[in-house]
Amino acid sequence: MNIDRRLFQLLQEERAPFILSVVAGSISSVMLIGQAFWLSTIIDGAFMQKKGLGELLSPIGLFALFSTLRMLFNWASHGEANRGTVAIRKKLFSRLTGTIGSLGPVYARSVQSGRLSTTLLKGVEALDAYFSSYIPQIFLALFTPLLILAAIFPGDWLSGLILLLSAPLIPLFMILIGKTASAMTEKQWKTMSRMSGYFLDVLQGLPTLKLFAESERQRDTIEEAGETFRMATMRVLKIAFLSSLTLELVGTIGTAIIAVSIGLRLMDGQLTFQHALFVLVLTPDFFLPLRQLGTKFHAGMEGVSASKEIFEILDRSPAPFRETASSGGSAAEKSAIVFTEVTCTYPGAFRPALEGISFAIPTGKTTAVIGPSGAGKSTLVNLLLRFQEPAEGSLTIDGRPIHDTPLARWHEKISWVPQHPTLFNATLRENILLARHDASPEELQGAMEQTGLSEFVASLPDGLDTMIGEQGARLSGGEAQRVALARAFIKNAPFLVLDEPTSHTDPELETALRSSMEALMQGRTTVIIAHRLETIQSADQIVVLNEGKLVRCGTHDELLAAGGFYRDAMRLQQEEAA
Repeated sequence: MNIDRRLFQLLQEERAPFILSVVAGSISSVMLIGQAFWLSTIIDGAFMQKKGLGELLSPIGLFALFSTLRMLFNWASHGEANRGTVAIRKKLFSRLTGTIGSLGPVYARSVQSGRLSTTLLKGVEALDAYFSSYIPQIFLALFTPLLILAAIFPGDWLSGLILLLSAPLIPLFMILIGKTASAMTEKQWKTMSRMSGYFLDVLQGLPTLKLFAESERQRDTIEEAGETFRMATMRVLKIAFLSSLTLELVGTIGTAIIAVSIGLRLMDGQLTFQHALFVLVLTPDFFLPLRQLGTKFHAGMEGVSASKEIFEILDRSPAPFRETASSGGSAAEKSAIVFTEVTCTYPGAFRPALEGISFAIPTGKTTAVIGPSGAGKSTLVNLLLRFQEPAEGSLTIDGRPIHDTPLARWHEKISWVPQHPTLFNATLRENILLARHDASPEELQGAMEQTGLSEFVASLPDGLDTMIGEQGARLSGGEAQRVALARAFIKNAPFLVLDEPTSHTDPELETALRSSMEALMQGRTTVIIAHRLETIQSADQIVVLNEGKLVRCGTHDELLAAGGFYRDAMRLQQEEAA
């Protein structure tokens, strides 16, 4: 992956502001030469030719004009560069969130959340210095010195030759030091990403760490990670200071040589005072863009290091989908969704999570999926929600491949009630209306009554406007599940997926939630992942999975008569209940 080429492609997409920035910066360089010329003319007239203020008003006015224009074009150059950078940052952030969204929760769970958030926020922000400062400075570092040489050479070829010979030393030292700086910066960024991910994981698991008396040891580990990051940062700063010292030294020596040369020739009468001062004023500005390029190179290296992780995410794509078979027309007409020889394997897994699964989910009916842990139930849900793509086989809806339906439209048709619903640090109202923001107050009230939330809301001091905390910290497990069910009622989608919503509840609460779920399932095509088998006895169809394979499919009575896993599991749960 060529990072520079990818960054240049981003630059190409928003090139207009950067072209304007470079043009404005170049005009500012022209104004710089005019400013130096009129400044030397004023000083020469005042001190060498003994002119009065009246005779110098015209040069002073022109000097003020060029100074004002230089300031304005400088401001325009920085403004356009910042405008282009903001546009790139917005586009890049949108692509990142879109890619992560298309990869789904399966990918999000496979990486550290802290590392992912660091890439999304600080990583994208780190590109600001690269685009707004470093890229325009590359062009200005080429144009401004050439322009100054063109202004100096006609009247003082020796000074121009000295500048021409000393100028390549700065890029040479930049290249030599830049390679080391780039490697150090990349290492520092990776260290920070790992530390951020680890730190967030520790914070999220702090209650568990406290419970098992592991918080002290984790504190020491975080302290060690922080010290590692500090050392990496100091190494980067050491290289940056060394680079700055070297570039300043070259610029200072070059300016000193020019000053000595001009002084000697001025004493011999080979140069006029005005032209000698003109050259001397321009000499520091000859080296300045090159020195600034070195400084902005180090500032932009963090963005280049961050972009590697950004493009790694953007280059990811959902698992390849190969449709190897198609469901028959009659089956498709009677079934909402048809699985045909579907195989799904997670990246890095040794065996498929699902292998050769074939069954149909009837329209308007309830299909229950059971099986031991690791049987493939969650993978089946991920396929239905299109969080994961099958490696082989076909999924069809009403006879058409499920991928003919855009992902956003497909998600609009599905309500999903997971084991652990995601809740945000917002009001209870906002968390419920997350499913559909335009729901009316009557629909909201109806959803709360259907799920038994009305009495709970009435007991809250601020009612629906009560803040519930991150991940619903102020709610019990049953109340969180009721919020998830209320979302499903609000959304009113034709397909319903219940992923073991009562697996971590007591029998009394399960009974209350079951009545809400039965009301929710009325008239909908429902897939329910079951933990307690008594909850799915009335299902129209029960699918039994084991080790990623379809064992049997039928009604409750048919599976009991057939024996095997279902009858044994049912008998075991009845004995436990007794």
